[in-house]
Amino acid sequence: MRGAGGTEGGTGRFFLGLLMMVAGGYLFLHNIQVSIGYGLGYQFFSVWGTGITSGMVLVPFLFGVGMIFYNSSNYLGWLLAAASLVMLGFGVIAQTQFHLHSMSAFELLTILFLLVGGIGLFLSSLRSSAPSNRLRD
Repeated sequence: MRGAGGTEGGTGRFFLGLLMMVAGGYLFLHNIQVSIGYGLGYQFFSVWGTGITSGMVLVPFLFGVGMIFYNSSNYLGWLLAAASLVMLGFGVIAQTQFHLHSMSAFELLTILFLLVGGIGLFLSSLRSSAPSNRLRD
């Protein structure tokens, strides 16, 4: 009878590893706080030493939208609007910051034990438990 992944590995190890991995991953992601420093005055990124803010990105967007409404086949208007939206999206993603919540060392070690131990059990269940004959002389 074949086990997990079509190998002779244990199905119990597979499901225990999967459960541990999912629980550890959930607890780890649940304890991450995501914040963003977004606003019209915050610097998104720097181009040749000049800080580009989100308000500066909106100016070419407004010109582009105006040009599109005036003449919808104007490629420069479409280019300005699209490039501004891409820069705005890039700036928001670049300003995203991740922080772990305050937790005790025991909580962190438990989360890491579940996550890494689960990954190890899960992966070990996918290999054959039969001894390998690779080192025969």
